Amino acid sequence: MFTINVEKECGCFKRSAFENNKSFESKDDALMQAKLMENHMNQKFCQKHLFTAVEDGDNIKIKVEMKPQATSGGCCGGGHCS
Repeated sequence: MFTINVEKECGCFKRSAFENNKSFESKDDALMQAKLMENHMNQKFCQKHLFTAVEDGDNIKIKVEMKPQATSGGCCGGGHCS
């Protein structure tokens, strides 16, 4: 099994239809879904974070970083990233 793990669930992610720790039978399917998620989150979410999908063994981790220009005002939705 191959799993997509989003390291920090920001407010935008929690409000989305995406599922964290979703597993796939095929590595290709997991990679394709992770790249789709990465692109969607970078284009459609609030723009306070940068999402990057990276392979980590049998897992694909989606890293979440604050964008430098978005350091004021807290996390998306006014809360904190968890």
